[in-house]
Amino acid sequence: MPIALYALAIGAFGIGVTEFVIMGLLVEVAESLSIGIATAGTLISGYALGVVFGAPILTALAAGWSHRRLLLGLMAIFVVGNAACALAPTYSLLMAARVLTALTHGTFFGVGSVVAQGLVARERQASAIAIVFTGLTLANVFGVPFGTWFGQRTDWRMTFWAVSAIGIAAWIVMWAVLPRDGSGERSDWRADLSVLGRPPVLRGLAMTVLGYAGVFAVFTYITPLLTETAGFERAAVSPILLGFGGGLVVGNLIGGRLADRHLAPTILGSFCALMVVLVLLGVGAETPWAAAILTAGLGAAGFATVAPLQTWVMAQAGAVGQAMAGSVNIAAFNFGNAIGAWAGGSLIAAGAPYGAIPFLAALFPLAALGVGSIALHRDIPLPN
Repeated sequence: MPIALYALAIGAFGIGVTEFVIMGLLVEVAESLSIGIATAGTLISGYALGVVFGAPILTALAAGWSHRRLLLGLMAIFVVGNAACALAPTYSLLMAARVLTALTHGTFFGVGSVVAQGLVARERQASAIAIVFTGLTLANVFGVPFGTWFGQRTDWRMTFWAVSAIGIAAWIVMWAVLPRDGSGERSDWRADLSVLGRPPVLRGLAMTVLGYAGVFAVFTYITPLLTETAGFERAAVSPILLGFGGGLVVGNLIGGRLADRHLAPTILGSFCALMVVLVLLGVGAETPWAAAILTAGLGAAGFATVAPLQTWVMAQAGAVGQAMAGSVNIAAFNFGNAIGAWAGGSLIAAGAPYGAIPFLAALFPLAALGVGSIALHRDIPLPN
């Protein structure tokens, strides 16, 4: 695979760390800024909203830029945003810095996916996208735990300085290896936005939202599920989540490889696998060894959908608007995260036990499977 793919993966690694590491540092941030934990938690939702709204807006505004110039500009904003997080003296300024950083998220992965596809032959495009997203999975396996540990041992601000350093390294490598020929990359923002009104693209985005709502309906509450339902001690949660992270990496690479050969069957099959894992997790939630294994399986089945769905949505967009479709699909993942967390929380608020959440979550990939079946018959046939 071209080295430029791994340069994009470094940038994806930094973005993944900055998105999720705040979860492990909420207590430190709250104490430092003299705010409550609940208020600190809005820094997570603020970032997610920045991704959802920033993806289409920033992609449209930068429609006239070459992909190389845009990616380097996004990484520069990312570095500035994380430095601003490290320097923020108040909650309001920290939130503003988080939102600024989040604006780069969707567009980076959307445009990065277009560049990744252009670097390889057609039969390897999904695998190329999977390599870029490997940076995101490795951020969850290594970057977030280390960033949390580093911030707790030193100061939470030092973690954001470290992420800024990762961004600088990514910028340098991307500057050195990304293709310099920007011919044929520029587009009109009106044409790009019009892509979002196409039914095939909307069906692809719906599959993304539904699939990831199922994943995060459970993952948002995975700690109480493991401790209160499965009976694990709190100290055991981190090793189990490491298994979840390993599942992300494996599922991502397998999903990309399978999608290169049979894209539509891989998407439908991954939804089936996710649904089965969630049902089994609900059945085995009170059995410790089953809960641990199925948590890793949740990561594998959930992330096996990412590269195939990104490839599908971009293909349905056609030659015009691929970057826009890819960027908005990343926003759709985040929107699905929010819906899943809300659905799981609503079930708990209604008095249901944590062990009931996987059964509710399984309804989301089931719905995604239904949308995918419709798309398979109505939308344009794809090469693989």
